[in-house]
Amino acid sequence: MLCGRCLQKQPEWDKLTFVTDYLPPLNKLIHQLKFNGSPSLAPALARLLLLSVLAARREGKISLPDLILSVPLHHTRAWRRGYNQSALIATPLAHWLGREHLPFAIKRIRSSPAQSRLTARQRKKNLKGIFRVEIPVAGRHIVVVDDVVTTGSTVAEIARMLKRQGAATVQVWCLCRTL
Repeated sequence: MLCGRCLQKQPEWDKLTFVTDYLPPLNKLIHQLKFNGSPSLAPALARLLLLSVLAARREGKISLPDLILSVPLHHTRAWRRGYNQSALIATPLAHWLGREHLPFAIKRIRSSPAQSRLTARQRKKNLKGIFRVEIPVAGRHIVVVDDVVTTGSTVAEIARMLKRQGAATVQVWCLCRTL
């Protein structure tokens, strides 16, 4: 399914699979996971995403990837929070699907303001050149897992970078979207 923005300008990724729009009750659970120190919510949230992925696969909308990656946090933000919520969601998901998850395959090479406080234009500018791929991806079918896709700027920058380095396809899997 494509949103109005994606119909106007094709996104950098090939497919987007999500559980629901960013609405209660899931948005509140994601907020608990990210900001209230509740990493124990991640496996249950990952299970919800798994159900959406399996449904999309059954319907022929997506195929399983070679590799699952997660949107990275800058090391200082990860240290403050104590974990990367996207990696906590991706780890059980990869296990259940029998796929490899490499949580440190994409590195955030500089710190930046929190995306949630920026406009769409600021988000895009904020992310230019902020990520680096740490592994060979040429010819591979990759999934990038994130908790929420808001404007799509973060996953677009990662997808652009992965494709520049030769990834065959890049799918994005997330819990919620607001596109």
